[in-house]
Parts: sequence; C-alpha cells; structure tokens
Amino acid sequence: MKTRSSIKEQIQRVREEAIVAAVNRLLATKGYDAMTVDEVAAEAGMAKASLYKLFTSKEELAGAAMVGVLDRALAFVDGLRDEAAKAAAADSPTTPLHQLKAVTSWAMRTQLEGEMPSLPAQNSSLSTSLQSNDAYIDRLIALSNRLSIWITEAQTMGQLQARLPSELVLYTLFARACDPVVALLKESGQYTNQQIVEWVLSTTFDGLALPQ
Repeated sequence: MKTRSSIKEQIQRVREEAIVAAVNRLLATKGYDAMTVDEVAAEAGMAKASLYKLFTSKEELAGAAMVGVLDRALAFVDGLRDEAAKAAAADSPTTPLHQLKAVTSWAMRTQLEGEMPSLPAQNSSLSTSLQSNDAYIDRLIALSNRLSIWITEAQTMGQLQARLPSELVLYTLFARACDPVVALLKESGQYTNQQIVEWVLSTTFDGLALPQ
C-alpha cells in the first residue's frame, strides 16, 4: 500500500511534468523572452502560487524544459546505439552516418511537433543561467560526446568531409533542432512533415549543389 508521502511525491511529480510540458510548448512557440510565468501557469492548468512552490523563477522553468529535451535526445541516441549493437551482432552493421541522420531527423520532427524549445540566445539571461545548471551541462556534454564519436567515425570512413572540424559538424546538427527553415516550411502549409524532414536532411548532408 502506498504511503501518504509516496502519494504526495507522485502528485508533485505529475505537477512538475505538467509544468515542464507547458514550458516546453511555450518555448517552442513563443521563445523564452516572450514567455511569462502567468502563461506557464495557465497552460499547465494551475495557480501561479502553486507553480512557484515547485519552480522559483522563469529561468528555472526554462532550465527544466531544456534538461527534459536533452534527456529525450539522450534516450533516443542510446536507443540507436542499442539497435546498432544488435545489428552488428547480426552481421548487418549500421553506419555512423545513418545514426547521425536519424538523430537529426528526430530533432526536426520534434520541432515540427511543437515539442522542441528554442535554443537560448548567447547573450540572454537564460543562456547565462544554463551555464550554471549542472544537470543541463552534464547532459549537453554527454550528448555532444556521443554525437562526436559518430562524427569522427563518419569522417574516418569517408562519409563526411574530413577537412571540416568535427565541432563544426556537431554545431550544424544541433542547429537543425531549431532551424527556422523547418518552421517556415511548416507555416507555409504547402508541405508535409515528411517532405520537410527529407529536404532539410538532404541539404544538411548533401548540400544544395548538384554532384559534379
């Protein structure tokens, strides 16, 4: 039988998840600067005072959402690694380029579904607060390390240009998570999500020019 404390903890966890989901949606649609705590409370369906019992500031709210999306990204990447290990065991190895494309596709689909918070501007207060958010930094480093391994492997195998710094490739892939091209194509209403993902994926990895 569940104790009162465990039930209370479960209720608090559900409330926190609802708040973070609300922040996530608002960051994806409005951005950090335009988002207000009042809007978060309304979106989460609770009083502002109740929200402040769990999160003490707008920066903390946004930080929780950014940590959440990195957790989902890491879970997706780890799932790809597990699948790759099984494929290798079955003598059907997956290339690092395939893995990188899968992660990039996931990031764009998450954005198209309105679940990807916009990255903070370098000079914003959110960016400053995230630099002191250990949970965010730890996850960002973990994700960067995992992707960097695939980038190096792809360059070594001749699947990506070896002359490009791996850091440049990494940042280019991160940028697809908040690419304005994706959002603009979506807003036009002329294309499906599948078309948008395929086209942006093609320009990211193959470029715009015809093969010589």
